[in-house]
Amino acid sequence: MAGIFQFKQFSVDQTGCGMKINTDGVLLGALAEAENPQSILDIGTGTGVIALMLAQRFSSAQIDAVEIDEPASLTATKNFESSLFAERLILIKQDFKKHFDEQTEEKYDLIVSNPPFYINSLESPKANKTVAKHTDKDFFEDLITGVVQHLTKNGLCWLILPLQAAELVKDLALKSSLFLEKAINVHSFEHSTPHREILCFGLNRHEAENSKLVIYESVGNYSTDYKLLLKPYFIAF
Repeated sequence: MAGIFQFKQFSVDQTGCGMKINTDGVLLGALAEAENPQSILDIGTGTGVIALMLAQRFSSAQIDAVEIDEPASLTATKNFESSLFAERLILIKQDFKKHFDEQTEEKYDLIVSNPPFYINSLESPKANKTVAKHTDKDFFEDLITGVVQHLTKNGLCWLILPLQAAELVKDLALKSSLFLEKAINVHSFEHSTPHREILCFGLNRHEAENSKLVIYESVGNYSTDYKLLLKPYFIAF
């Protein structure tokens, strides 16, 4: 059926959703982790694919998925309700900052976000050689502030970002005593320049681990690491 992406344990209907399933989202869904997370927040859930992947991975976790866009929130709700994990997934249709402001006592073991609007703006020609636009900086400042206030003591926040945004976020996080634990550079090919960075932050200071992930072995052929990472989810693998 057109618009349906079938995973091994769930399906995602992308109909009417501006942000389709993409490599960034599935990488974050497959890599983001915390120690036995019981409460998870997905900021900007879109189709709901990341929340669904996390629900598959962490069978006892309750997952809040925040989405401000009306069509996307309806799509995600439908995908949640038709999944095996429906009872553990809640769609919250509002701005993430408002959610943080209203749920002052809510704490999460794992917070994830793949913010496509900000990625797109940062990759516009006008932004190629500049720091993030002011509106983007405001977004990330609000995000970091909310994460610091709403992570559990040993909780983790995972983000996937273009390189410029990643540098901005690392600086903002450090100023807010949110410490980098892991940084994964994402490359299309072994010797290509990285185009994304997956960042993991926590409230406890650690020496950051740095690594790389290569998506393609050659044109049209996925790398072994990529296939192993997505094998629990993709039928093709």
